[in-house]
Amino acid sequence: MKIIASTLNAKYIHTNLAIRYLKAAAAPEYNVELAEYTIKDPVMNIVSDLFTKKPDVIGFSCYIWNIEETIRVIQMLKKIMPELTIILGGPEVTYDTVYWLQRLPEIDIIVMGEGEETFKHLLSEIQGGKDFSSVPGIGYMENGKVKINPQRNKIDLRELPSPYRFEEDLPHLSKRVIYIETSRGCPFNCQFCLSSIEVGVRYFNREKIKDDIRFLMDHGARTIKFVDRTFNISRSYAMEMFQFLIDEHKPGTVFQFEITGDIMRPEVIQFLNDNAPKGLFRFEIGVQSTNDLTNELVKRRQNFEKLTRTVTMVKDGGKIDQHLDLIAGLPEEDYQSFRKTFNDVFALRPEELQLGFLKMLRGTGLRLRAKEHQYIFMDHAPYEILGNNILSFDDIVRIKQVEDVLEKYWNDHRMDQTIEYLVSNIFETPFDFFQEFGAYWEEKGWSRIGHQLEDLFKRLQSFLRTIPQASQQINTIEGLMKYDYLHNQRYKPRKPWWSYEVDKAERNKVYKAIVEKPDVLDKNLRSMNLSEKDLLKHTIVEKVPFSLDIYLNSGQINQATDSYMVVYYEPKSGQSSIYSLCI
Repeated sequence: MKIIASTLNAKYIHTNLAIRYLKAAAAPEYNVELAEYTIKDPVMNIVSDLFTKKPDVIGFSCYIWNIEETIRVIQMLKKIMPELTIILGGPEVTYDTVYWLQRLPEIDIIVMGEGEETFKHLLSEIQGGKDFSSVPGIGYMENGKVKINPQRNKIDLRELPSPYRFEEDLPHLSKRVIYIETSRGCPFNCQFCLSSIEVGVRYFNREKIKDDIRFLMDHGARTIKFVDRTFNISRSYAMEMFQFLIDEHKPGTVFQFEITGDIMRPEVIQFLNDNAPKGLFRFEIGVQSTNDLTNELVKRRQNFEKLTRTVTMVKDGGKIDQHLDLIAGLPEEDYQSFRKTFNDVFALRPEELQLGFLKMLRGTGLRLRAKEHQYIFMDHAPYEILGNNILSFDDIVRIKQVEDVLEKYWNDHRMDQTIEYLVSNIFETPFDFFQEFGAYWEEKGWSRIGHQLEDLFKRLQSFLRTIPQASQQINTIEGLMKYDYLHNQRYKPRKPWWSYEVDKAERNKVYKAIVEKPDVLDKNLRSMNLSEKDLLKHTIVEKVPFSLDIYLNSGQINQATDSYMVVYYEPKSGQSSIYSLCI
């Protein structure tokens, strides 16, 4: 019997942990072949590839991001291989099994919940007596009627075989995101989240997990993401794992965690600040909302003061990047309330701020009680909301404009100094900057076209010239934009996005001054003993209408004097260094 476990990932770099658990659990009795694709792959290509493998059974792992594409695949497969047994599993089909069986006659069986033991049991029945009534935790059609078997008891996670050691995965470990699971379940009851459905937290065997991580690192894994819903729910466990990863990590490896910020103890953060190498860890923290009523309605316990303490301590430590999440559209969070939430969280200056929109996931409390808040939402995945009793679709469209420019201008860190100046000095609040710019961006039609890096600078410049309070300081702002552009370049740019304010004669004057009077330079640049020819080849000179020296040392803008920005690009690495010069 030829068996395939398949899925459509959101991106090529992702790997699916679920199908690897199924493969590991089915062995040695059954040899399961893995087949991963992406939601961007043409359906015909996926179907053709699966067809050439000549399977008898295919199981698909289903989520909100891939269910519609998976449906097209299985419908086509069933037409050309009517004898094929198609099994679906995963969160998208677990919580509304009757609906899916009735909607899609191409489905033979749905596995509900944890699938490792169920899948293996099911394979034995497919190969043998086909007594599906004996298999707990599945749904299927029998004589035109839906049959739902009682759920299986929870698996002892400590006994599960490792899903990380398949020979076919080893060549790809360095190029993919590797997902690690050390626990299942969540202690919280957030009504928008599927994790709230499972009561309690169960752990895998710690030593086996450590051995798996060692194995992955030894075979080239670079990005390892822990998918535990709350990695730090147990302080002692989190400390043990942090210590292990600090002690045994390989250079270049990054570990990512989802943590709950307001329960993180200060002594744990201090330990990380003192001992973790910079860049080794990355935290994802779901804030979602700072509206107390909203959090109460979705049964989300959150102490924003303590969360702020955590984020601030981590940021001050300078070792760990933080990714904070917001959800627009939660109950009783109208446009103005969300504006406040955004500003509350942006004030923490996270390295990334992810703005998402509420999705009414099947099985969640919010979906079951959608009428209480007059939710309207998409019929098909991802079930994103279109409005509720206090948030109109027009409001949602406006917030989406914020999301678009937030991603390009904050999360990508293309112009940190410029954006910081704008949100602190020009606009009333950070949200207002992103909202006004986002609306302008949409009005110009830029959301529907691609962008080069230079375009992003020109478009911000175009917007700011329409804002009275910005246009009054446009020279200073453009000076900061030039700083950001030159500082973030890898290697000397051939043609910046602006017209040079420093002409050839003035530039040569600067170079001559540097060669003749090296004392005017920063000691680091002076120590390089650059000739005028070297300067011309490896540097850019630009004038800014403020003291760059004061700005670089204090972050303050002093407009009493102009200065020259001398940007040196190290020939081998391309790394930029910026120096201030007054002559």
